[in-house]
Amino acid sequence: MANSEGAKLWGGRFVGAIDPIMEKFNASIDYDKRMWAADIQGSQAYVKTLEKAGLVTAPEMVQILKGLDQVRSLSCELIGEAGGKLHTGRSRNDQVATDMRIWLRSGVDTLTGHLVQLVRTMVERAASEIDVLFPGYTHMQRAQPIRWSHWILSHAVALRRDAERLDEIKSRVNVLPLGSGAIAGNPFKIDREFLCRELQFASISLNSMDATSDRDFVAEFLFWCSLCLTHLSKVAEDLIIYSSKEFGFVILSDAYSTGSSLMPQKKNPDSLELIRSKAGRVFGRVRICEDKEAMFDSFDTMTAVLQVATGVISTLQINEANMRAALSPDMLATDLAYYLVRKKMPFRDAHSASGRVVHLAETKGVAVNELSLEELKTVSSLFESDVSQVWDYTHSVEQYQATGGTACDSVLHQVQQLREWMERRQSV
Repeated sequence: MANSEGAKLWGGRFVGAIDPIMEKFNASIDYDKRMWAADIQGSQAYVKTLEKAGLVTAPEMVQILKGLDQVRSLSCELIGEAGGKLHTGRSRNDQVATDMRIWLRSGVDTLTGHLVQLVRTMVERAASEIDVLFPGYTHMQRAQPIRWSHWILSHAVALRRDAERLDEIKSRVNVLPLGSGAIAGNPFKIDREFLCRELQFASISLNSMDATSDRDFVAEFLFWCSLCLTHLSKVAEDLIIYSSKEFGFVILSDAYSTGSSLMPQKKNPDSLELIRSKAGRVFGRVRICEDKEAMFDSFDTMTAVLQVATGVISTLQINEANMRAALSPDMLATDLAYYLVRKKMPFRDAHSASGRVVHLAETKGVAVNELSLEELKTVSSLFESDVSQVWDYTHSVEQYQATGGTACDSVLHQVQQLREWMERRQSV
C-alpha cells in the first residue's frame, strides 16, 4: 500500500496521494534494504556531527544512537521526537551515495578474499603438478607441448590482475560523499573530516554536486565483474573440453557435477557450464540505470562463481596418462625449425623446411619422427643424427627458459612470484 504524502519528507509540497502503481514502480526498497547496515552506520556518524554543530543536543544524540543500536532501524516512533532531527542538512542523495559506497567497500573486500583464495589454490596446484606435460592448443588445434602447471598459471596471472584492479576500484569507492546535501552542500558546518574518520573512508569528495550524482564507481565495479568473469569463463571452457571423453585430461569431482535423468553414464560439468554462462548475465548488467540492482546481483554472482571455481580447481583430478598420450610428434614441428635455426639457417627458411618435412610425413602416411635421416636430408642437408633430440617432449618444454616460458625453472619462478605477491597482500 502506498504511504500517504504526509509520511514522506517531501510530502508538504504535494496534494493527495501518489498513485499506488507509480509507488510500486518507483520503489527500490527491495534492493535498498540490503544496505540497511550501511545506512545505520552512516546515520550514527551523521548524528554525531549534528551534535558537534549544535543542531542536536547531547541527550538527543544519545537517544538517537541508543535507538539505532537497539532496533537497527530508523524510526521516529521508536526513537522519539529527536529522530526528526537526524535528517537535518542531509539529502537522500548523499545518504544513498554513502550507503552504496559503504556497502560496496565491504563487498569488494569479500570478493578480493575469494579471488586471492582462488589464485592461491591455482598456484599450489601448479607447484605440485609441475612435471605433468600435455598439449597446448591454439584455434582448438594441438600447438606445442607445455606444462599443465603453465596452463594453470596462465589463468592465475590473469586473476592476479583482476585482484589488482579491484584494489584500484576500492580506492575510488572509498571516498566519502556524506555532508554534500542534495547538490549544493551542507549549510550547518558539518565536520566532514570527522565523518570521514568515523566511517573509515580514505578521503572526502571534492565537489558536492559530483559526490551525489556520481555512479562511476558502480560502473567500474560492474565492468570489473564482466572482465573477471571473462577470465573465469576461459578457465571453465577449457576444463569443460578437457573433461570430455574425447580428451579425458581431467575428472571433475562429483561435488561439482550432475547426472542425467535418462542416461546413467553421464557426468555433466554443470559447475563449469554455469560459470561460463554467468559471464553473459554480468555483461548485461554493465549499465548505470538501476545501478543498485545491478551492483547487488553482480556481487552475488561473483561471490558464488569465485567460490565454486575454487572448489572445482581444488578437487578435480588429472589423468596424466591421457595428457601424455595426447602429445604427438607433429606438435614438435616448431622445434624442428628451431633445430635448423641453431644450425644457422634463417628462421623463415627453417619454418618453410619444417613445413616440408610435415608434408613429406603426411604424404608417406607416417609420423614426422618416423622419417629417416636420409628422408630428412632431402629437405635440408643441415639435418644430422642429433635431430633425434627434437622428438623428446621434455627436451621441448625445457628449451623455453626465458622468463614466462614453460620450462621447469621458469614455471617455478612464476610460482614464486605469485606466492610473494600473496604474502605481500597478507602483510598489508
